[in-house]
Parts: sequence; structure tokens; C-alpha cells
Amino acid sequence: MNKQELAATLWESANTLRANIDASQYKDYILGFIFYRYLSEKELRLLKSMGVEEGNLEYITEDDPETVKGLQDELGYFISYENLFSTWLAMYKKSFNVKNVQDGLNAFDRLISDKHRMLFKGIFKTLQTGLSSLGADAAAQTKAVRNLMDLIKKIPMGNTYQDYDVLGYIYEYLISMFAANAGKKAGEFYTPHEVSMLMADIVADHTKGKDHIEIYDPTSGSGSLLITIGHAAAKYMKDGNSIKYYAQELKENTFNLTRMNLVMRNILPDNIEVRNADTLEKDWPWLDKYHETKPLYLDGVVSNPPYSQPWDPKNKENDPRFAGFGLAPKTKADYAFLLHDLYHLKPDGIMTIVLPHGVLFRGNEEGEIRRNLVEKNHIDTIIGLPPNIFYGTSIPTIIMVLRQKREARDILFIDASKGFEKVGKDNKLRARDIKKIVDTYKGRLDIPKYSRKVSIDEIRKNDYNLNIPRYVDSSEEAEHWDIYSIMNSGLSEEEMGKLAPYWQIFPTLKETLFKKREDGYFIPAVMDVRSAVKENEDVKEFETRFSHAFDGMDRIMEEDLISSMENIPVAGEEEKLAGEIFSRLKDMPLIDPYEAYQILDDAWKGIAADLETIQTEGKDVIRQVLPHMVTKKKKGKDTAVQEGWTSRIIPFALLQHTFLAEDLKNIEEKENRIREIQDLYASFIEEMPEEDKESLLNDSNDAFDMQTIQKKAKEIYEHVETDEIRAMEEYLPIRSQKEKLAFIAVHPDVSWKDMKSYKDGTYGKPAVQKRLKILRMEAPMKEGTTEDMVIRVLKMAEEEKALKKEIKSAEDSLTDRTKNRIEKLSTEEEDILLKAKWIQPLMHALEGLSDKVVVNLEKEVQQMADKYKDTYRDIDEEIRKEETSLASMMGELTGPEKDMEGLRQLAELLGGKV
Repeated sequence: MNKQELAATLWESANTLRANIDASQYKDYILGFIFYRYLSEKELRLLKSMGVEEGNLEYITEDDPETVKGLQDELGYFISYENLFSTWLAMYKKSFNVKNVQDGLNAFDRLISDKHRMLFKGIFKTLQTGLSSLGADAAAQTKAVRNLMDLIKKIPMGNTYQDYDVLGYIYEYLISMFAANAGKKAGEFYTPHEVSMLMADIVADHTKGKDHIEIYDPTSGSGSLLITIGHAAAKYMKDGNSIKYYAQELKENTFNLTRMNLVMRNILPDNIEVRNADTLEKDWPWLDKYHETKPLYLDGVVSNPPYSQPWDPKNKENDPRFAGFGLAPKTKADYAFLLHDLYHLKPDGIMTIVLPHGVLFRGNEEGEIRRNLVEKNHIDTIIGLPPNIFYGTSIPTIIMVLRQKREARDILFIDASKGFEKVGKDNKLRARDIKKIVDTYKGRLDIPKYSRKVSIDEIRKNDYNLNIPRYVDSSEEAEHWDIYSIMNSGLSEEEMGKLAPYWQIFPTLKETLFKKREDGYFIPAVMDVRSAVKENEDVKEFETRFSHAFDGMDRIMEEDLISSMENIPVAGEEEKLAGEIFSRLKDMPLIDPYEAYQILDDAWKGIAADLETIQTEGKDVIRQVLPHMVTKKKKGKDTAVQEGWTSRIIPFALLQHTFLAEDLKNIEEKENRIREIQDLYASFIEEMPEEDKESLLNDSNDAFDMQTIQKKAKEIYEHVETDEIRAMEEYLPIRSQKEKLAFIAVHPDVSWKDMKSYKDGTYGKPAVQKRLKILRMEAPMKEGTTEDMVIRVLKMAEEEKALKKEIKSAEDSLTDRTKNRIEKLSTEEEDILLKAKWIQPLMHALEGLSDKVVVNLEKEVQQMADKYKDTYRDIDEEIRKEETSLASMMGELTGPEKDMEGLRQLAELLGGKV
């Protein structure tokens, strides 16, 4: 499995194992055990690199002070052999007990090096105190821990970059899934990955070019936001170990999560500084080598603090973090967090913070702070996010970007609230949305209905209200209705102008589709809009021009992805291809380059997973086939059983369509025949008399009851008589060979050659009876009779049964052939298949963008043409006709006097007489 599949499998299993334990609590157990295994594996790798052989590992105990000290200096901790995760695995089927875990975690806390005590001390406290929640007694707790260990041992934890990447991905995935299932508690520890990526791209663009940076998250939660920032910044640095991470978190269990997450991302312990404290109450001074405290100033500060949380501003007037700006109200600490972050920036630093939308316009103390931030030119950009984007809350949120020093004297407003996809009940930023925001931020672009740079003077005039709709109107235009058009049909110049971008690119199309009346209004000139658009020369020219936009891009991908698959930098390649796409679409009108980027990103998820697998395990993995395991109930227990085969990289279906198309065609023809038979069943049922339905169909009257059909057919066959059938029935009772031969000789009308004979020239009872059955089935029935239908249904049922058997046999044979073919692929065949999997679908999707433009145009033109198709006069006339017709019909009615008087009154209203 690739990392995505493995992560999803682990989550599914973990979610099953947790039973009734709350998701926000259970995460501490599974994530804690993953971390403990990581530390154990890391120590084992170090010991083996030091020359300690497998058989001597059991001597790694606390009784060897020199070894303990050496490991502590190198790792920051020491785990004795008896407490290693691998030791627990080796013994857990026999003598393992939950007490082993308790003892191991207690020993870990004792054996942390002094230098790294802040990083590791109490890191397993949440796990230690929560073990009792895994079961009512030691036996139940032991069973629960064993199940967790069985799950966790599936995660690869080697010593390669890919293993660290897989581990980090799985850890992040599990955190996000627990967050998604933790309700309101989710916001306490997790920032959705897409929001983290957006903030990371902004910070990384600002810090690129620096050889060493320091980044800080004062409300770190799981640490995922800080880690994402670091990964993004590292792409622009020669050495990723030149990033120092500072994290502070108030809640102890979440603080432990931060530390685990940072350590497991292979970040050097010396590059991690963490604190468990209240950020607003206990600021973070930096202790230098002379033991003097100095303020901590950093290159980047990022945070997603708790929204509108109460705090205590008492005696904070002289706090340097807030001096010169003002104190946030005690009911809402949003600006207190913002000012804290801003204070810790270096002069050339940058910060991004997630805040509720209200900070942009709330008054009083917050209004004063906002005024000071604007006047001191700290606010760089304000980004409005979609609603329902954070787990556990639906309130509108923003990202605010601030700097200590900047040259621009304006603020960039970006309304990104409309760009998202719906995922369940939540909204999610897509790759295209993130890239558009970042590109807009980096270029400080003014885009209608999306972004705008606003001068400080304009903000002053608005009394420092920063509410995004004041500056960027992203609302949809209200539907406009032209009164003249309602009465007379036709479209005004104004409405035609809505399609101005199309008329500009297709200058002759407007005259093709519409003609102008004397009153200046336009009416449709063609009945078939689709054909008119497709046949227009300007449209054809556009499609031809677009068809060359991606010329040669497939060769670039072949060279990079196929020829260099084992060493290509995966993340960098996506950026390179994105650059190609944007460059090629730069002068291509009507095509949204961000839609093209989304196509690339969607495809890249699968391509990247394959590349990472190949780079981790080597090219041989392309030819690797594994048993396809599924879970089935056996004796009441979930049991893994094999159902065929699956490949690591090459999908079976892809190879079959590429190299075994004839086999697929054979199966498809049989499947088509089965569909034809099922359609015939349906037509028979639709046409058959009601009395036959009652006797031949199932209780739902939607399918034949085959037991009844067989029984009816048997009765029908018993009454089928022909000369040949009668002769064969006379033959059956004959015993002697002589009499049988004589009978055969005098009955040449019987098709004896169609039966298998004995050596003496006679025929046995089984052969004769089989032939009799065939003759009865072949006997013609009167067309249209119930008997004819019953026999035809029975024959089709037998044909269907035989076809299904043939298909099953053919599919099994095809699976075996596919497996063998994948395992013996040549290098040339591998390249053909990888191109078909990675490159061709991507190119096809990109090349289809012009079709979407034309289809959208057709749709909009048709909607415009239909808008005033029926005028008010037409509708009014139709109503009058219907009223008159109804009144006329009422005139033919008779009834009691009072009823007739009521009808006369109604008819007068309708304009008729009764």
C-alpha cells in the first residue's frame, strides 16, 4: 500500500478499535504508542550503527551507565531492551501485560538527558494516565494495548527520508481524522491542512533566500501548522536543518501532541524549543548563553488561536507586547494573540494568524487597536476564508498577514470566501483556491470581485473598519429583468453585454446567433445553438489554437517522470509542471489557469504516491503483484481472505486494456448478451397478460420466478409429441441388444447420430433421455402463447447461467494472465503503461478545457435565448384561451340550482357564459 492507502486503513482499524471511547481521547493512545515505537526504532537503529549485534541487544540495560550516557547524549533519552517496542511485540502473545507499558513509560521519564528534559519530560503523561480508560481491568487493558500494537506495527519506520515522510503523513492523517470526529473539541488542536498550506506558502515566499530561519507558533495545538510552515520554507533552503522551531501550548495533552509531532518529523532535538504555558500570561523571553533573558524575535510567527477567548488584561498596560496599541477586551483575546505574535517578529519578519471575522469591524478597544495597527503600517493583507472550513465551528474566519516593517502604504484585501469544495458538511480549500490566493498575495493583484489594494486614506475614511465587503464586492449580481423584453421578447444591449468576453474572442458569433430588430433588441437567429457555436469559424480557430497550447508537454513529463522516476524531486516537479501550465495559458483567453492547475494537482496525488513508492522500494515494485485481501466474516469473526490479486503500481485494468484487449472484448460480448437477455425478460413482463403475471412472476411482479418457470416448462414438455419423440420413448423400455438394433434399423427417422452410442451400436438410457429433452425444447410453440413465452424464458435463463459460468472462467483466466504479464514486463512495456497511467489522462483532461469553454458558452446563450421566449402577451393570451375553454365546458354541466348559480358567477369572472 502507498502512504495514503495505509493511512486510511489504519484510521479505519483505529476507529473500529476505539469502540465507545471518545475520538479526542483515543487519539492520545494511538498517537502516543506510535511515538513510543518511533523512539524505540530510532534507538535500535543507532545501536546497530554502533556495531551492537542483534543477539547482544538484551544487554542494553540501565546497568550499563556508559551506554546509557552515550544514547542520552545522542538521542536525548534512553530505553532499555526490556522496554523497547520490538521487545513488547516479541513477548505480547505470551507474557506481555499492560504493566510492561506502565513500567516502560515510567522508566522513560527517569532516563531523559538533562539537555533535552524540556523536550521529553512528561511527554507520555496523557498516555500513562489514560491507560485505565482502555478497559475495566488489567486483562481488558492488555487486550486493547495488544490490538493497538498490532495496528501500529504496520507503519514503516526505517531510516530513509521516505519512511519519515510516510510516518509524518500517517501521523498528520490520523490527527486530522480524529479532529474531524471530535466535534467542538477539534479546534483545540488542529488547523486543517489546506489552511496550513496557505499560510505556509505565504511565509515560505517571504523567508526564501535566508540560510537560517526561526519560526514560532504560540498556540501550537498538534504542531501541524508549525511543521507545515517548516516544510514549505525548507524547499527554498540548502539545509532543512537550518530551521529552528519554537512552540508553546497551554493544554498539557495537546502540548504533548506538539512535541511528539515535531520529534517524529526527523527535526533535530536541538532545533526544537517547546513550552507548556499560557501564551498571554507568560511571554517567552529567550535565555542567552550568559543567562540573560532577552525577547524572542523570529523570522516567522504563525498561529490559529482559540477564537474570542476570555482573558485577563489586568496589569498588562505596560506589557511591551501591547504597549502603543491598546489592550484587547477581557471578553475577546483575539487582538491580544495578534499583538503577541507581532511583538515577536524580527524587523524583516512575517506573521500569519487565523482570526474570527469580527476582528475586522468590532469597535471600542478592538477598534482602537485596529487604528494603531493601520497607522503604524503593520497590516499587509487580509484574506477572507470560506465558512465551515474549520472543524467544530462554522463562524467566518480570516487570515491576517502582518509585518513589522514594510514599504507599501496600502492593505491588500482578498475575498476568497467563494472558492472551495463541499466535503460532507464541511467546506475545503482546493489546490486551485490556495494557489490563486497565494499568487494574488505575492503579486498584490487587483482582481474584480476578488481582491483589491486599499490605501490607508480610504481606510481612514471608513473609520478603520476593515470589513472585507467594504472594499471587495464579491456578491453575485442580481438577476436583471427588462420590462420591455418581458412584453415584447428580445434581449437588450445590456444583457447581450454579459457575454462580452465571448463576443470579444468570437467576433462573428454574435451575429450568427442573434439578429437585431428595428427596436434595437436582439432575438435568436438559429434554432440549434450547439451546432451554430461548433460550426463558427472563430470558435474553430480558438479550439485549434488551444489544441497546440500543450504541444510537447507530454514529452517533458515523459523525460522527467518516466526517465528520471527514481530520483526526481516529487514536490519540485509539481511546481515545475504548474509553471509550464501557467506559461502556456498566459495568452489563452477564456481558459482559467487555476482550473488547469487543479487538474494537475488532482492527478499529481496518484503520480506522487507511485513515485514515492518507486523511490522507496526501487523500480522492481512496478512488476510486483500481491494477494488482494478482503475482510469477511468467518465463524462470527472478521477474517482476512484472498480474493484474486492486485498490483503495487500498474492497475490490472490498465494492462488489460493495453495488452489484453481481445480477452476483455470476449468477456464484454458475453456481458452484453446477458444484458440483452435481461432486457428481454423486462419486455416479456411488460407485455404479458395479468393472469400470467400472477402465476409466473415473483411477489414483487418485477422478475420471473424461475422455479415456477421450470415447473411449467416440465409440464409443457410432457405434452410435446412428435414421431421422433414417440419412437425414442418406445425404444427406452427395450432390453435386448438384438431388439434394440432391429428397432434402430427400422426407424431411420430418429436422429441416432446425434446421440453417443455404445460399442455395440445401441444407445443407453442417459443418452436417449438427454436427446429427448433437447427435442422437446426444440419443438416449436405457437407464437404469442404462454407456452411459447415460458420455453423462451427457460432457454434464456439456461443461456444466462452458462454465460455467467463462462465469464467467471474467462475472468479468472484473464486475472492469471494479467498477473503473469505484470510480473514479466519489459522496461519498454513499463514505460508504455506508466505513460498511460500518469501522462495520458492528465493531458486529456488539460486538452478538454476548451470544450468546457464552448459548452458553457452554449449553455449561457441558450439560457439567454429562452429568458424572454414567452412574452407577457403570449402568456396572457394563453390564460384567456384556457379561461374561455373552461367556461365553455362548464356550460355543458347540469346540477342543482345553487350549484349552477355558482358556476354562472365563476364563468363571468373567466369571461364566459353558462
